[in-house]
Amino acid sequence: MKKFVGKNFLLQNATAKRLYHDHAKQMPVIDYHCHLPPDQIANDINFENITQAWLYGDHYKWRAMRTNGIDESYITGDKTDYEKFEKWAETVPYTLRNPLYHWTHLELQRYFDIDEILNADSAKKIYAECSSKLQTKEYSIRNLLRKMNVKVVCTTDDPTDSLAHHQKIKDDGFEIKIFPAFRPDNAMNVDDVAGFNNYVEKLQAVSNTNINSFESFLDALKQRHDFFASMGCTVSDHGLEHFFAEDYTDAEVVAAFHKIRNGRELTLEERGKFKSAMLHIFAIWDWEKGWVQQYHLGALRNNNTRMLDKLGADTGWDSIGDFHQGKSLAKFLGRLDSTNQLTKTILYNVNPADNELMATMISNFNDGSVAGKVQWGSAWWFLDQKEGMTKQINTLSNMGLLSRFTGMLTDSRSFLSFPRHEYFRRILCNLFGEEIEKGELPNDIKWTAKVIEDICYNNAKNYFGW
Repeated sequence: MKKFVGKNFLLQNATAKRLYHDHAKQMPVIDYHCHLPPDQIANDINFENITQAWLYGDHYKWRAMRTNGIDESYITGDKTDYEKFEKWAETVPYTLRNPLYHWTHLELQRYFDIDEILNADSAKKIYAECSSKLQTKEYSIRNLLRKMNVKVVCTTDDPTDSLAHHQKIKDDGFEIKIFPAFRPDNAMNVDDVAGFNNYVEKLQAVSNTNINSFESFLDALKQRHDFFASMGCTVSDHGLEHFFAEDYTDAEVVAAFHKIRNGRELTLEERGKFKSAMLHIFAIWDWEKGWVQQYHLGALRNNNTRMLDKLGADTGWDSIGDFHQGKSLAKFLGRLDSTNQLTKTILYNVNPADNELMATMISNFNDGSVAGKVQWGSAWWFLDQKEGMTKQINTLSNMGLLSRFTGMLTDSRSFLSFPRHEYFRRILCNLFGEEIEKGELPNDIKWTAKVIEDICYNNAKNYFGW
């Protein structure tokens, strides 16, 4: 029987072990989409304890604790950090076969050299040992990144962000590149009249622009887009239920902007046309600068309105949505491609029913100008687990070129989440190893190792130009 999370965890044959230990393991990490707070990197803080590093903001763990019957006071409430950790430790044994069980113990091993299983009995000891280490300089935020061989991180930032923390990181000469990503979701959220108008006021202040027309609204956003570029940004990101690619006229979009600025609700048709226009405009700006644009599709967010009102967004009340994706996605990409203004693009789906759709859609717009110009991104959110990753890898292999894939990312709010790259790499090596040993792939270790190293690091490095 193999040791749990041992040296050959997830590696089921000799070839897989060789591919992982001799090749994948040594590759640096590029994490081109995450939600890490840049202020903590800028200030190179130390967490006071493992709860702050592990449970603050981690809605994956929160959902598991709620499902296990843990009261909200131990999750987002006023209980002490140790009491919250204790309840998480009590929950861990019930996460068997959930990726949280693997991630939890990988993180304990990789960051803290702890092989012990986390449960109610071991909670006190593990809390004390991890918390003690986290308070030392060796475990400052920047050293946590160094420990995982991270080379590049892209945070997720609103256009109104000052990026002052990114500037401090830059001024400090931190060798790991921390880049902002332009995420303008709030600038097109015309479903919420008051929220949109509050956002316009915020944009007006940060851009020092008098926004009294749709044209001046775009001018202010373009100024922020330019500012992000000056700060090293080369990536945009959008979180959408589905694509908006409706036909519209400039007059219709202008009228919709003035209508909502006057405090009036837009019709469903007006909202669709406004969002379609904004997505197209943002895509043109990205193309002009040679940025990579990313689209995260299909999440049904904030389903529990009672808890949304109590705790706010992004607190663990989201699920997979069943939106129609294909037709509007093809129209959006085709509109840009028809004018030769489609920049490098990465698409992510959270509904596994869309796997084959995404894997085939990307090839419709790969025009030979760049290897893997349009990418189907790694298994995302509810799918970034063993089965989800395996399905994504297999589907991309069947319908595209896995060898040109830009690989894994964390999409995480935790500085302890980087072993997810290792998790992905082990799964990837095991798939190749199995097929080599079955004779389904040639026993060409030199070429296979190159493909694996490319997927783990080189493809992303070349794709993003880092």
